[in-house]
Amino acid sequence: MQLVGFRKNKMSTSDSCKDSASKSNYDDGICEVNDMLNNMSTADIVPVCANCGKEGDDINNICNKCKQVKYCNAACKKKHRHKHKKECEEYLRRAAEQAAKLHNEKLFEQPPSLHGDCPICFLRIPTLHSGYEYYTCCGKTVCSGCVHAPVYNNQGNKVDIDKQNECPFCRTVAPKSNEAAMKRLRKRVEVNDRIAIYNHGNFYRDGANGFPQDYTKALELWHQAAELGYAGAYCNIGYAYEVGGEGVEVDKKKAEHYFELAAMGGDVDARHNLGNNEMKTGNIDRALRHYMIAVRSGQSNSLGMIKHFYSSGQVAKDDYTKALQSYQTYLSEIKSKQRAEAAA
Repeated sequence: MQLVGFRKNKMSTSDSCKDSASKSNYDDGICEVNDMLNNMSTADIVPVCANCGKEGDDINNICNKCKQVKYCNAACKKKHRHKHKKECEEYLRRAAEQAAKLHNEKLFEQPPSLHGDCPICFLRIPTLHSGYEYYTCCGKTVCSGCVHAPVYNNQGNKVDIDKQNECPFCRTVAPKSNEAAMKRLRKRVEVNDRIAIYNHGNFYRDGANGFPQDYTKALELWHQAAELGYAGAYCNIGYAYEVGGEGVEVDKKKAEHYFELAAMGGDVDARHNLGNNEMKTGNIDRALRHYMIAVRSGQSNSLGMIKHFYSSGQVAKDDYTKALQSYQTYLSEIKSKQRAEAAA
C-alpha cells in the first residue's frame, strides 16, 4: 500500500527494514513509509495535495480517518474520496491489527509484583492481603514477617511491649484511636500517596471509618490512585463496571478495559478475572495464558482453574506441570522464617 500526501526533496536509502524484526512487524508498504519518516527532517517534507498535486506549506487539509494524506482544500478532499477510500480502509485495518498485536504483547507479559519488595527484609511481598500491612505514618507496605518480628529492648531478650505498637519501618507509635488513624490517612492523601488515596476510596465505597457512603467519590479516588501508579485501583473500577450499582451502570467492555490495566500493573485478581471471562467465551488458550501469569504471581485460584482444565482434558499435562512449578517458584520467593512464624 502506498500512502500519498507528502514529498521528500532528498531521500537516502535506509537499511532498517532489512532486518527480520522489522519484517515481522510491518508490511513492505508501511515499512517503506516508516523508513522515509525516520530518514527525513521536518525541513525536507513538502506537503503535496493528493488530488491535484499542488505543493506548499498551506496543504494542511488531511483525511479525517487515516490522517495520512493531505489536500489543499475541502473540494480536493471530496473529489479524491472515492479513489482514496480503499487505501484508507486498508490502512485503518492494518493499523488496527498492529495495535491489537502490540496490545496483546503487553497484556501477556509477566507484570511486576503489585507491592514490590518489603522495605525491611527486601523479599517479595506476598499476594494475599494477610501477607502485608500498609502504614499511614510513612506510607510503607511491610510484609507480615517484619510486622510481627520480635522487637527487643536494650536488656536483650525481653520483648518491649510498647515497641510492638511501633511502625516496623519508621518506629512511629501507632495511633491510639480511629480518629487519629484517619487523620494520618488524610495527611498521606494530601501528599498524593497512591495507596492512601485507594484506601480512602474504599472507605467511601463501604461507608466505613466515619466516611459517608459515596460511590461517585470512591470512583474518583480510585481513578486518582490508578493514575499515580496503583494498579489495584483499576481492579476496583473494573469490579464496579462488572457488577454495577456502585455509581455506574453495568458495562462489560469497560470492566474488561480496567481489568486489563490492573492486570498489566500486577493485580492478580484482575488477571484471574480476565482468565474467567475468556473461559466463559470458550477461549481456553487465552484463559490459560492469563491463569499462568496469575499463578506465577501467587494466585492460587488460577492454579485451581488450570488443574480443572487438565482434569477435563482441555490442556496438556505439561501446562499443568509448568503451572505447579511457577507457583512453587513464587512460594520460594516469599518464604522466610519470620513470615512462617507470623502465619503460625
